Amino acid sequence: MRNPVRPSPLWIPLVALVVVTALLLWTWPQDLSPLRTGGIVIGWVGCGLLLTNLLLMLREPQLAQWLGGLESMYRWHHWLGAWAYLALLVHPLALAADAWSESPALAWATLAPWQQGWAVWSGWVSLVCMMAGLLVALWPRLSYAAWRKLHQLLALSALVGAAHLVLLGLDGVLLVVPVLILALVLWRVFRADRGMGAVPYVVRGVEHLTPATVEVTLQPLARPLGAQPGQFVLAAFEAGPGFRGCGEYHPYTISALGADGRMGLGIKALGDCTRQLQQVQPGTEARVQGPFGRFLADGVAGPSLWVAGGIGITPFVAALRNGPLAHPVRLIYLHRDHAGAPYADELTALAATQPLLHLHVVDASDAVPDLGPLLPSAHELHGLHCHLCGPAGLLDAAVRLLRERGVAASRIHFERFDFR
Repeated sequence: MRNPVRPSPLWIPLVALVVVTALLLWTWPQDLSPLRTGGIVIGWVGCGLLLTNLLLMLREPQLAQWLGGLESMYRWHHWLGAWAYLALLVHPLALAADAWSESPALAWATLAPWQQGWAVWSGWVSLVCMMAGLLVALWPRLSYAAWRKLHQLLALSALVGAAHLVLLGLDGVLLVVPVLILALVLWRVFRADRGMGAVPYVVRGVEHLTPATVEVTLQPLARPLGAQPGQFVLAAFEAGPGFRGCGEYHPYTISALGADGRMGLGIKALGDCTRQLQQVQPGTEARVQGPFGRFLADGVAGPSLWVAGGIGITPFVAALRNGPLAHPVRLIYLHRDHAGAPYADELTALAATQPLLHLHVVDASDAVPDLGPLLPSAHELHGLHCHLCGPAGLLDAAVRLLRERGVAASRIHFERFDFR
């Protein structure tokens, strides 16, 4: 896959540093007490972190490619959001501490919105919405539908925070901050959530691979996405013949690519939407965003170990369907039972025709099987690139064992799909 800009783990913190530094150069206060100076500075630091956080919400393929992928963006999005909240919470407390030296009543008046007007009201409303949004983001047992709705509190927090800056009386170049906040929130809402940046597709084929897994073939209705094996897309399926629709955007790994722009998506029933998609019918319209990911972009030019668990076999199927292997690949495919193992028969047929593919299909009844006897020894792993795809427990166990057997972290490739 062509990639003109090499992603680096340093890009995102570098962007945050540049944004925060630029704001501080514009806004550094003069001739104020140390506490008041600190309060104002920490407030602008919070604004800079918030701006970077909002940038990381955007689901633009080129931006994701530059910043190291959606997984990296979402991970930093969570961290920067938490640090922005802490900075913006310290901001009014530092201003109140400065007023305390004059009188406790003045310190309380600094914090009390009913004594300060709409500027202070908007600041506290923004903080409360941000606090609620962060609690929702950290609540693992909350259903996806409820999480999605409540997560909008963070967008509301950003918008009210922009109003807070305007009400404080900013002028000149500093007005660009609330304008940027508004622009980034609206970009995310309309381009990603409302699908204005998505490409229209239609379902042309549906194959039921197992009782809980379906492969959907999509045909583009406009210019197709330039996807590669190992990548994934975000897709929303509208109502169609015999199908009431599932309009939420979810990540699906590409299982097949056609010369005419068609793509296959392997979908396992893991939640409300994916269970509903087991009944999707040809003719259903879909909107697709992407492609995203670099899962098979690195290290495919030499011998490799592929480890897949369940529906995590999908990117490897796409790669094998794309053409004969150029280098030896050892594929370990773990599944619960043969009846529920999508693509198992096809993989067996591919292994019979591709001499460089060494297939090991394992019936793993346990949630996380003992990988010790299954993975190659340290000697056999030398020089291999290891690609892993499957449930989080399997990924963690495989990475830990590979590292124990001397595999460098740079040779272990995997992507997580938990984008909450």
